[in-house]
Amino acid sequence: MKNNRLVNVARLAAIVAALTILGCKGGGPLSAASASTGGTKDVSVPDTTMNNTTAYTVTIPASWNFKGVLMQGGVPTCQSYAYAVWRATSADGQSYVEQMPQMMWAYGTGPKPASGCLPLNGPMTAQDFVKFLAKSMQLSYVSDEPVAAADNAAVQKQLQDTAASFAARNLPPPKNTLELAQGNVSFNKGSVAMQGRMSVQLSCTETDFPGFKSILVGMASKPATASTKCTASAMFRAAPQGQLAAVLQMWTPTSMGFHENIPWGNAWVQRYAQQSNAQNQAMIRSADDAIRAGNAQIAQTMQLQQQEHDQFLSAMQQSTDNSMANANAAMNARSTAASDVVDFALNQQTVVNTNNGQLMKIPNQITPGGALQPTHGNGTPY
Repeated sequence: MKNNRLVNVARLAAIVAALTILGCKGGGPLSAASASTGGTKDVSVPDTTMNNTTAYTVTIPASWNFKGVLMQGGVPTCQSYAYAVWRATSADGQSYVEQMPQMMWAYGTGPKPASGCLPLNGPMTAQDFVKFLAKSMQLSYVSDEPVAAADNAAVQKQLQDTAASFAARNLPPPKNTLELAQGNVSFNKGSVAMQGRMSVQLSCTETDFPGFKSILVGMASKPATASTKCTASAMFRAAPQGQLAAVLQMWTPTSMGFHENIPWGNAWVQRYAQQSNAQNQAMIRSADDAIRAGNAQIAQTMQLQQQEHDQFLSAMQQSTDNSMANANAAMNARSTAASDVVDFALNQQTVVNTNNGQLMKIPNQITPGGALQPTHGNGTPY
């Protein structure tokens, strides 16, 4: 469980989801371990928005085939971090391992992402989410699968390390939870009876928003609120009946799976921060302009009669309320089958801009045209 990366930018901590996936370990040096007796190979997932820089490297069995794409995340996808979606398929096309799209939802009384989230409005355990996902994919849920004690211990250490990192910067620790769960499923692939193992890592972060007591006539006080955002990272491994144990064993070595390109990750976060800073500066400039205009208007209004002055204060109060409402509204502005299920649940579709290769999520009601071409939810073409 070594794909987690702490970001030393406090205000980005809420968007950096845990990228470790149960059974898909990486982040350290590649070992000489082989998948079964056939060896391994490394394949890359590029970031088309950063000159095709490799974002992730995935180590798979040498004889297997690979398809993968980088989802950019951001505001349209429940304000998520960039993540890789990929599928590795055995040479005979029957067995496969896939990193599914990240699935997110938010709930609570405070500000929450406004788009791209699952229609879930409350807490859910990781085991319940495994069952929810299996049902959504029309798989038969067979049984819970215990998580190894060492993996649960690693999760707890992640939480402790995160808290220690914040404490070292004299910041309050985030209200994070991190949970692992697995389940066994069955389904048919044509006439072939299949077995599957669904593994989920569920990470949730609660954010508190302090209220304030108004001292202005006509401006209501606001109570303290809190919002929780959850991110589910799911790994699905499937094989014909009786062959799943061999596939699971093949993918057990810690060298297997995905490994983030740390320089790319740092550059992605830096770009995100720059974009956020630019938006914040624009808001500050707009606020400064409004203040200057307001002061000039106040100076002029002071020359009027008391009745006009009272009317001006009322208008200014209404303008302040509208500005706060607009600011709050602005704050509120992810394997093929599985990703299509997510798109279906969200009433959206995935399209690719053929001019620059960028993937986008748009509502199902919009008919793509021109440079926008429909794809599966994970970016692979139909």
